[in-house]
Order: sequence, then C-alpha cells, then structure tokens
Amino acid sequence: MDYEIFELGDVTLQSGEVLPEAFLAYKTYGTLNADKSNVVVYPTAFGDQHYHNEWLIGETKALDPQKYFIIVPNLMGNGLSSSPSNTAPPLDGCRFPKVTVYDNVRLQYRLVTQKFDVQKIALVTGWSLGAMQTFQWAASYPDMVERIAPFAGTAKTWPHTYVFLEGVKASLLADAQRRSQSDDDLADIGLRTIGRVYAGWGFSQAFYRKETFRQLGYSSLDDFLSGFWDKNFMGLDASNLLAMLWTAQHADISANSRYNGDFEKALKSITAQAVLMPGNTDLYFTLEDNKYEGSRMTNATIRPIESVWGHFAGRGLNPEDNWFIDDQLKFLLERE
Repeated sequence: MDYEIFELGDVTLQSGEVLPEAFLAYKTYGTLNADKSNVVVYPTAFGDQHYHNEWLIGETKALDPQKYFIIVPNLMGNGLSSSPSNTAPPLDGCRFPKVTVYDNVRLQYRLVTQKFDVQKIALVTGWSLGAMQTFQWAASYPDMVERIAPFAGTAKTWPHTYVFLEGVKASLLADAQRRSQSDDDLADIGLRTIGRVYAGWGFSQAFYRKETFRQLGYSSLDDFLSGFWDKNFMGLDASNLLAMLWTAQHADISANSRYNGDFEKALKSITAQAVLMPGNTDLYFTLEDNKYEGSRMTNATIRPIESVWGHFAGRGLNPEDNWFIDDQLKFLLERE
C-alpha cells in the first residue's frame, strides 16, 4: 500500500447523515519544514487516485518534494477513502451517504490540522473536481490558504456542466435500471458506455479534427475510442463513480452555512493569490465561467491553457500543456 489512512471516526455530513468509521486515504511527498510553511494540498479529481496526480510532482517542477511538503488527499468515494465499495452495510453501494465538496474539504482540513498541525497552506491546486475542491478550500478557510491554482475546474457546477454530468450518470443508471435493481446488476457494459459518453466531452472538436489522438499512439479514431475511452473506466466500481458524480454535480463553494448560497459573497471572500487556468477549448468547465468567477475574486489572474486537448489539457497527457501548468505554478509560488 503506497498511501496512508487518516481515521476520522463517525462523521456527520452536510446532509445530516452520519458516515460511521470514516477515513481519508492520502499520500505525502517531501518533508514538512520546521515552521510548517511549505505545505501544498493537491486533491484528486473524479475517478482518480493519488498516483494520477504524480505527473505534476517532481524535482525541477514547481511541486518539488525537495522544497515542498505535498499532501494528496483522495476524494471520498474514489475507492481508497471512504466509498460505497469499502463501507460496511447498511451504507455500502447505493446506500452510501451523499458527500459534498464542502464535506471533502472539511475532512481534508482535519487531516492537515490534526495530523500535521499545519495552520498555513502555501498552495492548493487541482484539476477538474480537484479544482473545485481547490476553490472550496479558499472559500472555507480564507485565512489559511495563501495561494490557489485551480486548473480546468470552476467554483461551482454551472447548469451546462450539471447537464453533461447527468448524461454521464445516465449511462450507468440505464444499464442496470438502477432505481429498481441493485448495484450488483451494474455490468461492465455500463463502464464502457460511460467512456463513450465522455469521449465527446473530454477533448475538443479540434482535437478530433486534427487527429491529435495519434500523439498518444492510436492509429485511428476507432482505435482511440476503443483503446482509450472504452478502457478508461473499466475496473472501477460503478457505485463509486455514481457517488463521485453526485459530489461533482452538487459542487458550490457557497452551499454551506458560512455563505448560505450567496455565490458572489463566497467568491469575494477568497483572498488567496489565485491563478485560474481554464482550458480554452474545455467543453464543460469553460473559460467564460472562470472569467466570471475570477472577476469577482479579490486577487485572481486568468491564465487560459491554449490547447486543443479540451478538458484533458489538465490531465498530464500533453507535454506542452504540462509545461504551461507547471510554469504558472512556479510563477504563483514565487509571488509573496
């Protein structure tokens, strides 16, 4: 096991439901310095686990373990932290409680403060649903978070993104007629189908028109669809995916007792130095949405990822996009 477990005990969620014996899986990179000023929090995205974040961590990179203490907490529902697949009955499978982004960040806060006794965070960063957690960190703990760098993600799930995720969810629900059948009926075909639904959204029109998938070693469009997308979600637990989809659909930094749904107030409360990196061809976490959010934040700069790789410009697949993201992190971390 290449990660550690932080026991949370019985956790009361935003919904009021109690998740018994909850736990957070995490991995750290580097060493915490004496004054505990070198902490980076880097949450995982939908369907990802900590190792999916490692492409952005390393010597010579902004997230250099020789310089920073990088904490990668696994999203609740991802199969390593408390999830439908590893929770005991009667809260296993489809009975797993609804966990919000706010819940996730509140539990990560416990990890950071109780396990490591950290009171200041130099940077929070993340991709996609990890970016949404990044925004939530800055809104929930504005006095603690010094910098944020969300890439390919927004401060809330805007209506069009909600609709996209509803389509992804429907591919799993339809396969098993989930409303009347158990999780055991969710067959592999549903996991292949979710990849096909995602295929038209994860990358841009230009990515497909230019056959950029050939850079990943695929010989044709059909080869890419079967070799990349059909396998993308295979091996994952369908109930875990549905739990994470619910988390993503209901993300909103203002949906809590601190802001009572006042999204504008929540954005204005973010005092961290911020670099927002939307993909300029991202089809569901759009540049326009980030511009709206950034214009209402106290200290935000918009640095679009100019790339045909769409949402997956933030996934670590294209070297040019990776260099751009790393450069922005270096720029931000050098700012006082």
